[in-house]
Amino acid sequence: MRVKILATVAAAAAALTACGGAAQPGAAALIGDDRISVSSLNTAVTDWEKEFRADPVANQMRDGAGPEQGDQSESDVRNALAALVNFRIADEAAKDAGVSVTGGQTDQVMSVLNQQGGAPSHTLASGLPKRYTQDFARYLATRELILRRLGAGDAPADAQPDAQATAQVRERWNTLLVRTATRMKIKINPRYGSFDPNQVEIAPVKYHLSNTESGIR
Repeated sequence: MRVKILATVAAAAAALTACGGAAQPGAAALIGDDRISVSSLNTAVTDWEKEFRADPVANQMRDGAGPEQGDQSESDVRNALAALVNFRIADEAAKDAGVSVTGGQTDQVMSVLNQQGGAPSHTLASGLPKRYTQDFARYLATRELILRRLGAGDAPADAQPDAQATAQVRERWNTLLVRTATRMKIKINPRYGSFDPNQVEIAPVKYHLSNTESGIR
């Protein structure tokens, strides 16, 4: 498989963080029978903050847009949770698309990332700590295989990109993700926002002002 990782890393990272309330105490998210705990999410973000600050390559990849000093920001926590949720959505979408990612294909992605700044740095740039590097590489490999199944890369290598064909593949990809996410019945703890399956993203928390605070009396 010819994995065109360099052209998709930035888009994939953005897709990861673009993603009613959780029904179980201590759950940050419920994805079917799977559970992402609040404690594991908080630990992931804490570790990411420390590792990101110490990694100049990851900082360069994000143009220095890293964590602020002090408490965890809502956006950092939400981005990490969105990435973890999207890992699971991608795995289910692969089943729907009839593709299966092998360890060798994931290793191939890891190899490419290691040649372009290091796979751990790419993982940090996506908003997750280094221990998720294998998961991040698998996500990229999964995304690439699905896009190829949906028609990406069908044109000869020396052909000019076809804008219409690219748009059609993107539309198929979005449709697949929406269908998959809707079926998975994903629930997000309201403290982190709400999951919109039609956009396949976690929307920020909406704060409701009182009449006095909003200037309405």
